[in-house]
Formats: sequence, C-alpha cells, structure tokens
Amino acid sequence: MAITDIAGVRVGHWSDLPARTGCTVVLLPPDGAVAGVDVRGAAPGTRETDLLRPGCTVERVHAVLLTGGSAFGLAAADGVMRWLAERRIGVAVGPALVPIVPAAVLFDLGTGSPSAYPGSDQGYAACEDAARGAACTSGRHGAGTGATVGKLFGSPRPGGLGTASVILPNGTTVGALAAVNAVGDVVDRSGHVIGGTAGDSWTRLLEEGVPKPLVEGASTTLAVVATDAGLDKTACNRLATVAHDALAMSIRPVHTPFDGDTVFAISTGARASDMLSLCVGAVEALRTAIERAVATL
Repeated sequence: MAITDIAGVRVGHWSDLPARTGCTVVLLPPDGAVAGVDVRGAAPGTRETDLLRPGCTVERVHAVLLTGGSAFGLAAADGVMRWLAERRIGVAVGPALVPIVPAAVLFDLGTGSPSAYPGSDQGYAACEDAARGAACTSGRHGAGTGATVGKLFGSPRPGGLGTASVILPNGTTVGALAAVNAVGDVVDRSGHVIGGTAGDSWTRLLEEGVPKPLVEGASTTLAVVATDAGLDKTACNRLATVAHDALAMSIRPVHTPFDGDTVFAISTGARASDMLSLCVGAVEALRTAIERAVATL
C-alpha cells in the first residue's frame, strides 16, 4: 500500500547514493490537484507554499517536490517545472503556461558530501522516473537517501523514505509519503524506539538537558498526504494540519528549533467523504509511512 494507490498520483526519485542525497517528485494529473500545506518546524526550507493558503489566487498544483540538499536543493524544482512545461502542463498566465510546483527541503549535507545536492537536471530526472509509473516503495532513496534520525545524543541512525495508504469504509483512499530526517527518535505504536540512538532521547533530554552543539535546521521530516476525496483548498490545509499528529505520535521530540517539518495535503478526486474520517485516515497512513521509512532499512 502506497501513496500511488491514489488515482493520478505518480512518484519518482533521483538518488546519489555515494553522496547520500536525492529528491522525490509527486506528479499529479495534468490538470493539477487542489493542495494545502502546514509548516510546523522552526527551520523550514520551502518554495511556493504561500500560494497554498486559502484566499490566494492559484487553486491547483501540478507536482510536489521533496528534496535533500538543504536550500540548495530547491533548485530541483526548476527541473520539475521544465519537465511539466515541455508537456504543456501549467496555469495559463497570458500567453504562458506556468507549472505550479511547491517544494520543501531537508538537510543531508552533513551525511555525505556537503557540496552535492539535487539541481534542475536531477528534478527533471525524478519526473522521468515518475512518468514510468513504477510502484512507490519505502527505503533509502530519493529525498530519503541521506536522511538520518536520532541526532540529539550523537551517532544518528539511518532515516529514509516511507509510504503507505489506507482505504476508508466508504471506499475513499488516503495515502502518505514521508522523508524522515528528524532530530528526534522514531517510535513504534508501543513507544519502542525503532529509529534513533541507544536509549530514549525524550527521557534523556528531560534528565540531562540539551546536548551541545546542535545545528539548527540540520533535520526535518517532509510529508505528502493525498486523497481521492474532493476537497477545496481550506479543507486541504486542515488535512495537512491534522496530519502533523502522525509526526507527534511517531517522532520524539518533533517540531523542534532544529527541524523544518512540513506536510502537504493533496486532493485529486471528487469522492464524497467526511472530514473526520479523512483526518484520521491521513494520520494513520502517515504514521505508517514514517515507521516504514526507518523499519525497512
């Protein structure tokens, strides 16, 4: 079960394994999809997120990019735009078609090469990969290639990319994709640490205080939740907000000064569904995706 269970959603990756960086693109139907976003981390790196607020003019986006490389990696969105523009996909603005590609980055420059990060050509390559329509899988690739978790007390463990989906009783599907690069530990449903350093960082933090030094902005969990339910922009933003509960349940601590945690929400269809069920489904799918990002490595 993966985010690609949502009709019209395709996912592709570009990965540089030696340099431990990469990017992941979520391609949406040619006419786009309604989207929202909620940024909770204190050190985010984003592009085209303001336009996702209710009341802003643009209603639909054509792709979402999750990328490594810190702020340098935002350049990969240029390649996604180029790929879409070549296929005449975008918002008509006078004589031009402008693809709308919100993006968010995580910091992996300290894991592999500090001078290697995705750029325009790599974003384009991720689109080519997505266009092949292969199944989306969890693992250490794409935006999760250089991800790590459990950084508070040294010796971080591998993070990664995870995906999952759930089908609600009314037949609506909710899927999730997560690139997990948290400063905190990842825990399972019983609270057992499945991704992190020895011991429990949450407990050690309360007992020992914050270890020094920690680098602000050197972590981040990025996620996309998608559904085939029909939602407007306001509802998508609400779905993104509630989906952050999955991070709070699975990562300890989360939304810290050292993370740029960002969740996008996408509506690709027109199914009728109640918002409560969608929110619970989004949290469940994203929680599973986060677990798979570290458990499959």
